[in-house]
Amino acid sequence: MKVGIFDHVERSDRPLAIEYDERLEFVAAADEAGFYCYHVAEHHCTPLNMVPAPGVYLGAVARATKRIHLGPLVYLLPLASPLRMIKEICMLDHLSHGRLEVGVGRGVSPFELNYHKIDHAESRDIFIDAFQCISAGLADEKFSYAGKYYSYTDVPMPMRPYQKPHPPFWYGASNIVGAAWSGEHGMNFTANGPTSAAKVNIDALKAALKTRGGPAVAKPEFPGGAAVGVLRHIVVADTDEDAVRIAKPAFEYHLASLNYLRRMHGVTATGLNVRRGTTWEECVAGGVAIAGNPETVRAEIARQAAEMGVNYLLAYLFFGTLGFADAKRSLALFGREVLPKLASI
Repeated sequence: MKVGIFDHVERSDRPLAIEYDERLEFVAAADEAGFYCYHVAEHHCTPLNMVPAPGVYLGAVARATKRIHLGPLVYLLPLASPLRMIKEICMLDHLSHGRLEVGVGRGVSPFELNYHKIDHAESRDIFIDAFQCISAGLADEKFSYAGKYYSYTDVPMPMRPYQKPHPPFWYGASNIVGAAWSGEHGMNFTANGPTSAAKVNIDALKAALKTRGGPAVAKPEFPGGAAVGVLRHIVVADTDEDAVRIAKPAFEYHLASLNYLRRMHGVTATGLNVRRGTTWEECVAGGVAIAGNPETVRAEIARQAAEMGVNYLLAYLFFGTLGFADAKRSLALFGREVLPKLASI
């Protein structure tokens, strides 16, 4: 099993410039510790996410690191010009010397899409059209494309990706439809939510990937050629008690950020967002949150990995109100005492 890091770069009580500086130091430490990839979300108009232009932020990350892969998880394709997105992907791939991993998606929040005048009911079709367009644009030095939402004719593309034929694509899903679509297109995949629900989506991904005949671009460092992962919020401390003391208030703040726009719009239905749980205790019981000493954390990760059949873990180590010192300590303990023991899983 390989381990990456996921991040929203959530708003904290510290100045944003300081928060960016802390994150760059945090990712540089993760690079030194041997984590596989740093994935960052894209959200809009919510304190959940302070990097709504992930390409700008990842350009800084690329120059602050040497080995760790990096990428959006995900770019919200309905909100971007495909032509501009192709160029941004190429730029980041070169700035990182071929370490870019490109996550794509339509956007889970109808509120965020609506702020950009995108109808949530239409967003999947827009996303698929944009993805097909971007895929075509990355493939040739001149490209044409004709779709329902996007069309280009004989566009010269002097900027080409560093990786050939292009950087790997990733998809994150909390439903069977998205998981199956990801498998049909041979993508790397990450699931979210409680273990039982995540397993259903992982199984759908694997079935579609098998029917397809394998990944579109094989990644030999993963068994089967594709990353099949799950996201987990994790805090590591010297004792279980210290870990829970640190993690619980930070996670509860994070849950409030996740539901910020839903509350603002007076929506109480759970179907609009990923079902993680409503309390710390519920999320721990569902496997979404893990806190403990290094051995407690390692054992729980191993248990979940065996149940879900994943070969990749997205460790969400810096969330909510976690202070920089606690996050760095958790990262160091994970990197030194957990990460090496997961390699054989």
